[in-house]
Amino acid sequence: MTDNGERDVPGKGLLDGLAVTFKTMTRRSTTQQYPDVEPDLPPRSRGVIALSEENCTVCMLCARECPDWCIYIDSHKEEVVVPGAARPRQRNVLDKFDIDFALCMYCGICIEVCPFDALHWTPEFEYAETDVLSLLHDKDRLGEWMRTVPPPPAHDVLGEPSKEEATAARKAAGPGAATAAKTARPAAVRAAPPPTAAQPVPPRPSPPADPEDTAGSSPGEPAR
Repeated sequence: MTDNGERDVPGKGLLDGLAVTFKTMTRRSTTQQYPDVEPDLPPRSRGVIALSEENCTVCMLCARECPDWCIYIDSHKEEVVVPGAARPRQRNVLDKFDIDFALCMYCGICIEVCPFDALHWTPEFEYAETDVLSLLHDKDRLGEWMRTVPPPPAHDVLGEPSKEEATAARKAAGPGAATAAKTARPAAVRAAPPPTAAQPVPPRPSPPADPEDTAGSSPGEPAR
């Protein structure tokens, strides 16, 4: 018996399953023959993370913001002699930058918080390993993935210029040059109606006379 109280028909389940099978057999297959045919991935696919070592300043933001704690960074300080400076400066030198992709959940927080564009998404996903320990990529292996990073999309010509382009244009124009922000007129000024001719001001009415001043005067005598 079914839930609705109807009596089961022998072999009904088998016939329903065969109907689905025959219905699927008549449709055209859309299976991609991977790995013979490479998949067409969108440009913003989240595959593996690449590292640009020369951009990394060892600020540790990516390691501190990682929710899985799968980024391991180590560095040391070196003194740099600057000509004309009173004392040598110090800079951080990257010694170790590892990402454990066995723990990574591909949230992208490390890439978003990096202030110097040292981490990038790549569409490459073919880095499976037979040993889970091999999923720990060091800085050299992360640097090799940089060749697979797609170029950034072209800037919209109708959009606002980037911060770098605006800074370069301001330096090229020199101090005191008119910029787009200075030459642009506000929308309220552009939409203001043209001035009209001045209207004549009507004369103010004179105040009424005091009844006490006019009570004792004769009709032909002016009020006192």
